[in-house]
Amino acid sequence: MINLEDNFADVVGKAQRGLEISDSELAKKSGANPDAIRKVRDGKVDEATLGAIAPVLNLDAVALVDLAQGIYKPAEVKDFDGLAQFTTDYSGMLVNAYLVWDPGAKSAAAFDTGADSAPILKLASKENLSIKLILLTHAHPDHIADLPRLQEEAAAEVFAPAREPIPGAEKIDEGKHFKLGKIDIEARLTWGHSPGGITFVCTGLARPIAIVGDSMFAGSMGGGSVSYKDAVQTNLEKILTLPDDTIICPGHGPMTSVGEEKRHNPFFAHRVR
Repeated sequence: MINLEDNFADVVGKAQRGLEISDSELAKKSGANPDAIRKVRDGKVDEATLGAIAPVLNLDAVALVDLAQGIYKPAEVKDFDGLAQFTTDYSGMLVNAYLVWDPGAKSAAAFDTGADSAPILKLASKENLSIKLILLTHAHPDHIADLPRLQEEAAAEVFAPAREPIPGAEKIDEGKHFKLGKIDIEARLTWGHSPGGITFVCTGLARPIAIVGDSMFAGSMGGGSVSYKDAVQTNLEKILTLPDDTIICPGHGPMTSVGEEKRHNPFFAHRVR
């Protein structure tokens, strides 16, 4: 199983930066020792300090401590007929791409490319799949690094967020639907980490699937470098309102599910109870 993208210290750092709360302000509001806060952010597991700062950072204290203690690990989601995950190395960072297909029609959609699209093309060839669509969650380089090759070899149409135009890709907005045999794919705007990040919700297979890019990770979320507030809000409204059995396919880290993240993600667990 792929390791989690973020640890508890990453979660604390993302929340603190997103809310623009300094160490001194966090210490004042939480009553925690400033030195203890710095040590937590450096990776020291300190249950008391985590419990004190979590409410100030609008994080779920139980979920945060569980993450720190290694208690939380999402139940393994295995590839099934119609879904495959591909993990490749981009300058020392692991990045995911996905293939979704209708097993009957043998028509497929690739979601992002990762650093190397060869595994996607290899599986498509093995399963006799025709890649009809290349759907891009956002324009960050690690997610589209091998787009020219995938586009050329698959001879597929390419679509990208209108707010993040990519050369050679048609712009799409929220609400756009694609049909792939019996599969319906809906584009939902989940921006905040990037200007126009899109989550693609696929229905028609054994379980619903949400390819979320860097909007959400197992036990965490993408940094809200464009708008932390909107990153949190769109995740709540566009992803965590999906059925609990929906498989979440993130741009980094292991696959998870809506139900798992509603219970165990420190950014959201207390907001959806």
